[in-house]
Amino acid sequence: MARKTGSHSKITGPKIKQAALQLFARYGFAAVTMRQIAARVGVQAGAIYNYTPDKQALLFDLLHGHMADLLVRWTEEQVPGNPVAALDHFVAFHLDFHIQRPELVFISYMELRNLTEENFKAIEEQRSRYEKIVYDMIRKGVLSGDFQVPDAKITSFALIAMLTGVVDWFREDGRLSREELTRQYCALVRQTLGVNALA
Repeated sequence: MARKTGSHSKITGPKIKQAALQLFARYGFAAVTMRQIAARVGVQAGAIYNYTPDKQALLFDLLHGHMADLLVRWTEEQVPGNPVAALDHFVAFHLDFHIQRPELVFISYMELRNLTEENFKAIEEQRSRYEKIVYDMIRKGVLSGDFQVPDAKITSFALIAMLTGVVDWFREDGRLSREELTRQYCALVRQTLGVNALA
């Protein structure tokens, strides 16, 4: 269905996505209705379909947009050539990006099962591209002798899971600053890859 054009569309469309994100994160995709999303935004239930075909489309747009933003942001990074420095850079990038988006990170993992098969495959393709970035980085370090790991693929999966899990417990007003968190995780990742701990 065609979406509305003009200034109202530019305001209402993003508000609908934001409302869906908040409701999905709090109650779960299956429990949220389009009527609830419309009410959160302040539009009539029927009017919401001028901006999105259905709830599945909203979920896919959120997850796809999250991964697309992640991949684009990484291409804009000035990554050092040295494997150890590049890894430290990746750790800082990944933590910073995900800490700023806790709700998106949460539904990106918890709501994958609610995607249609076609939509799931699209998100998996994006995630595979990101995982390959980490794998290639680790593999380069293994070949140069900077990293010591038995399986670069498994290590890349473990590294991403460890870093992303920070979102579950990190708080900006907590015991650790973001800078200290990054420093400690760089040290942990270095140890995992057989690199000497940070000085």
